[in-house]
Amino acid sequence: MRVKSWSVGTSKFGGWLAVVLCAVMGVGFGATATRAQVTVPAPKDTESRRHGFSVERIFGTSSLLGHPTTGIAWAPDGKHLSYFTDLAGGEPKQGRRKELWEMDAASGEKQLLVGADKLETALPAEAQNTSQATGLGRHAPAQYQWAPNGDALLLQGGTALAWFDLKSQTARALVSGKEPIADPKISPDGKWVSFVRDHNLWLVRVSDGKERAFTKGGSEEVRKGELDWVYPEELDLTTAYWWAPDSTSIAFLEMDERKVTTYPLVSFESVTGEAEEERYPVAGGNNPIVRVYVGRVDGGAAQAMDTGADTNIYLPRVEWLPDSKHVAIERLNREQTVIDLLVAEPASGKSRVMLSEKDLYWINVSDDLRFLRDGKRFLWTSEKTGYRHIYLYDMDGKQLSQLTNGEWEVAAVQGIDEAKGIVYFTATEKSPLERHLYRVGLDGSGFARITKEEGAHVVKFAPGAGAYVDSYSTNLVPPRQNLMHADGTRVSVINENKVAALEELHLSPVEFLKVKSHDGVELNAMMIKPPDFDPAKRYPVLVYTYGGPHVQVVTKSWGGAGTLWHELMARNGYIIFALDNRGSAGRGHLFEEPIHFRLGAQEMSDQRDGVVYLKSLAYVDATRIGIHGWSYGGHMTLHAMFEDPQDFKVGFAGGPVTDWHYYDSIYTERYLGLLPKNEEGYQASSPIENARNLKGKLMIAHGTGDDNVHYANTLAVINELIENEKYVEVIALPGRGHGPTDPEARVVLWNRVTKYFLDNL
Repeated sequence: MRVKSWSVGTSKFGGWLAVVLCAVMGVGFGATATRAQVTVPAPKDTESRRHGFSVERIFGTSSLLGHPTTGIAWAPDGKHLSYFTDLAGGEPKQGRRKELWEMDAASGEKQLLVGADKLETALPAEAQNTSQATGLGRHAPAQYQWAPNGDALLLQGGTALAWFDLKSQTARALVSGKEPIADPKISPDGKWVSFVRDHNLWLVRVSDGKERAFTKGGSEEVRKGELDWVYPEELDLTTAYWWAPDSTSIAFLEMDERKVTTYPLVSFESVTGEAEEERYPVAGGNNPIVRVYVGRVDGGAAQAMDTGADTNIYLPRVEWLPDSKHVAIERLNREQTVIDLLVAEPASGKSRVMLSEKDLYWINVSDDLRFLRDGKRFLWTSEKTGYRHIYLYDMDGKQLSQLTNGEWEVAAVQGIDEAKGIVYFTATEKSPLERHLYRVGLDGSGFARITKEEGAHVVKFAPGAGAYVDSYSTNLVPPRQNLMHADGTRVSVINENKVAALEELHLSPVEFLKVKSHDGVELNAMMIKPPDFDPAKRYPVLVYTYGGPHVQVVTKSWGGAGTLWHELMARNGYIIFALDNRGSAGRGHLFEEPIHFRLGAQEMSDQRDGVVYLKSLAYVDATRIGIHGWSYGGHMTLHAMFEDPQDFKVGFAGGPVTDWHYYDSIYTERYLGLLPKNEEGYQASSPIENARNLKGKLMIAHGTGDDNVHYANTLAVINELIENEKYVEVIALPGRGHGPTDPEARVVLWNRVTKYFLDNL
């Protein structure tokens, strides 16, 4: 259920939540223009009308969202970075040609690396991935990687791979065909390229382009080196195989899904009812059986690593040790309350437990395991104090020191300069509303904040940690990308990303405040008032919520189209209000824990306290409070409309979970526990239980092709409402997923949502 958002960094949450409001509303950067199909009243104020501030402009074009530089990658030596630019400049459009530039990390000097013509001819047109998701346009390769020695690039299309020699500026095909290719990687020695095809791992030799299968017998049911659906979705795992540092071996996952239930995603375009069968492990059902194997590049049978007799576990992380003779494997029990760090020997498969942690509630898996080159120590982050902090261990699992501490959390380890003994990380030490870059010595000394500008900093460090790219934003300012020295001094601007049209709109400021709950906890909240706000008048309020784990909505970061839509509604006379209840991210594991075994209760208790605060304000019309949210926010909206009809008059729920029995095993069991043990908690956590109490106006939107929160969730609540003779307006989004991504659907949907609130609130 997590929201995926744009990022140039490696944060666990995909760039923290710099564009979370944008993402949950189904909006991304680089949207293309479309026509409106529903007409809503123009904003009341003259300023908005003059500048064309509308749903169409917010959701149908990218003119107000800014255009961050894409394809930023560091060269292996850490002395240069590369990125894509538009050939002709200006606003990107579908098919805009791209070229690849590089920037010197010391001076900031720029020069052309690969021209548009050469990029476009490097791969056959029919083999290219035409998806606009990466923002590279129709003609450019979907992805690229630097060769380890920095003299070449690997270019990836949808079904082809090409090797581009930078010195000669020529490309040659490595792989071509009609079958899709995924997850290509260059071996550390630069001699091989690996990739996933037909559910197996393949190798192609760079020198002569000869291919061979590294694994055999892979299928849709038993994947080898290929991820399933639930591991990347709920454990943030991005790959299912790893090269040894010396390039002699590859560790890979085998994911046996034969016992995992399937869910049909029926095509609305099919007259025969054709459906795509998705393997989707539901709460209480069978999970994939996952094993770790290590195979040698020079041949021979792969060796299974010993991860214990119990196969009803998760293996969320795998990492080679620097010596290439040992593999680290993280093992998580199904309850997700115990995590073990195993070290296995590829030759024999034997393993030992190096470190083990338990949590009374649940374990949040991180990407912060770092083995130091001396082969004697490693970094590990833990929430055992209630806040994630960095610890240094020896290879026997003995804690040597705690590098950070305090009532704040480390967001992610970003880089290590081993020569200088410095660890770089992002954290909430200054404020949970912001993300800043910090440093601390491997001996625990020299703790300091590096970034100074108030807001959100998403960073991408160079190899060796001598420099980084800083993507910095505030609430109403899109991300600005700078090249920085490790000490925080700016080398050069990569992309200032100024959006003049935003300045012309004179947007209302986002105000931050504290709301005290009835039991004395201070909760972070924010408010946007109409530009012509008069405290002597009484205004309706539109509450925005997500409310679930791993997400914040109250942040000092760019909110994208979501914030702009809220600004538009403010101009139509609404106060916009959002509150981060207990269970949400940014304030440590202690702040998350109250939702354990019961979803919706603590969250709604805090949201009710937010309503009490609103009603205490003389300028709030307590009879006109609405609420909206997507995903977990849709789930929260249903709880609000069914359980607090006296508070909420109108609601809009997008892609809501309505019955946790329908949702996936890893996410649901993490918070609600195992079935049938906590069946009572599952029942109580469903908003359907109180659907009969609906009194206000409710609208639900859901994609029929949603592979995350299945459409059955919305059908279940509709049926319950019908049985109780209650009416709800439903917008079915044919074939769309968990939030529409196409501009046409976004414009139609948000025009309808806008009109719904204008008509009923």
